[in-house]
Parts: sequence; structure tokens; C-alpha cells
Amino acid sequence: MYLISQTIFVSVTFAGIFMLMKVGFVNIFGKPNAGKSTLLNALIGEKLAIVSPKVQTTRHRIKGFLNSENYQVIFSDTPGIIEPRYKLHEKMMHSVKSSLEDADLALLLVDVNENLEEADSIFSGLRLKVPAFVVLNKIDRVQQDKIKQVSDFFNAKAYCKKTIAISALKKINTDGLLHDILEFLPEGEPFYDGDDLTDLPTRFFVGEMIREKIFDLFQDEIPYHTAVVVREFKEKISLIKITAEIIVHRESQKAIILGEKGKMIRQIGTTARQDIEKFLDSKVFLELFVKVRPKWRDNDIHLKEYGY
Repeated sequence: MYLISQTIFVSVTFAGIFMLMKVGFVNIFGKPNAGKSTLLNALIGEKLAIVSPKVQTTRHRIKGFLNSENYQVIFSDTPGIIEPRYKLHEKMMHSVKSSLEDADLALLLVDVNENLEEADSIFSGLRLKVPAFVVLNKIDRVQQDKIKQVSDFFNAKAYCKKTIAISALKKINTDGLLHDILEFLPEGEPFYDGDDLTDLPTRFFVGEMIREKIFDLFQDEIPYHTAVVVREFKEKISLIKITAEIIVHRESQKAIILGEKGKMIRQIGTTARQDIEKFLDSKVFLELFVKVRPKWRDNDIHLKEYGY
């Protein structure tokens, strides 16, 4: 028997049978740059989702599993909700739709400095069939009266079961958020092995780490016109050999990614390799190439090839 936050959970394995524990899908929704990926990483305690000050960094649904003897929470980071302009955007919004279908609880994340009416319109448009917590993020940047104003605004909405104020970046009240989530989730058997952290392959995270460096190093349209595909992932005796392609729209973008005398692509490779080695706990040989695929964001064949 385990006592957590005044709620008793039993998760004893006896004769191969799982007793009931707190378990469920908790999916995070919001506008671009509300801090969804930062919140996922803070809750899981690992960097699963790449982060950037730029909007629309997340393109896939990324699941992270928070496991203990008493509970298994399957969190999902989802792309920021936008009006699709390309087939890539349509694929991203399909990820949001699929996350709506299996959620036990929705976390509606809002930057406390956002336009509240716009956020309300987006949250109302989700037509949620499950209860939702409105999570007020970035509270470290505002005064207490602002937090109360935003909280009162959303507490009056039909879709809002409760509001919780946090800072995902500073990890302010993220433990309190988890407490409230666990209080709410139903009992059941775990969906995934307790040692698993996610259901996505290692190649996916390698590609994301490379793409994160492109968001860090380049401005304007370059990050949004770029995809990364891991073509080779070979585990050798002393290191892991990885070959990846950076996909762009135009030859001019290829020249920018390469940089003068290859300066920029070397910088991408060096900084990405450092993160990948830390993630894999292994030495890595990383080889990058740049390929031009005009209008790949509107090409179904290319999108499928690149994992969308």
C-alpha cells in the first residue's frame, strides 16, 4: 500500500496479475509557444520534446510516460493549434485531433500574457468530451493580480474543471499540477512497461535534436522550411554512426544551411552531436547532408517519407 497526497493507490504484482493503480492519458493542448513542450519535459523529468522561443517547433504528437509503483501517466505534447496553410500543417492538426480522442484529461495550456479571448476561442473549438484543467503558464513573469484575473476568466468557462497556475520553465507548482492530475485520474492497469519512457523510436529523437539546432541557429523561414530525416543509425563497437539529411525547399536555403565554407552545417553537427551523445550515453559520429526538395510541405509522398 502506498499513500500519496491522501489518496491510496495499490500497484502490487501478484501471480502475474496487476492490481489497480492510477493510470491515464493526459494530453496537452494550446496555441503555439504556450510552453507545451517545456511542460512535458518538466513533468517527465527528461528532455523528450525540443524547445525554442520560435513558434510551431513541435510537429508531432510526443508521448512521455511518467511511471512509479503507484501510477502511470501518459502525457502527450501536441503541435500548437493553428489554421492549416500546408499539408504539413494538416498533418500536425491531425495529431491534435488524435490526441483529443484518447485523452482522459486535457491540459489546456495558456500563456498568462496571451489574448484570453483568442485562447478561449481555441479551447472552445476543441469541443472536448473529457474534463480539462486550464493551466496558466509563465506566472513568473506577471503579478499576482494578473494571475487572478486570468484564473477568474477561465473558471467561468464550461470546459474548465479548474485552473492551475505554474511556470513550466522555472518548475513552479509543477508538483502541484501533478498532484491534481493524480487525484483526478481513474484506476486501471498500466498501458506500457514501467521501464519505458516513450513509444517513439530513437531515430525520431535524433532527428528532432538536429532540427532543434536549426531553430536555434537560423531565422526567418529557414526552420519552417526544413525537415530532418535520419537515414542511417548503426551501433558499432566504440560509437554510433548516424547519417541524416536536412531537407529544404530551395537551393538558396541549402546555401544558407551549409554556410560559407561549410561553417554553419559544421556548427549544426557539432552542437547536435553533443546533445545526441548525452541522450544516447555513447560516442557518436554524425554525418549531415542537405537535400533540396521543392514544396515538400505540400507533397504527400515527401511528407510520408519524412515521417509526417
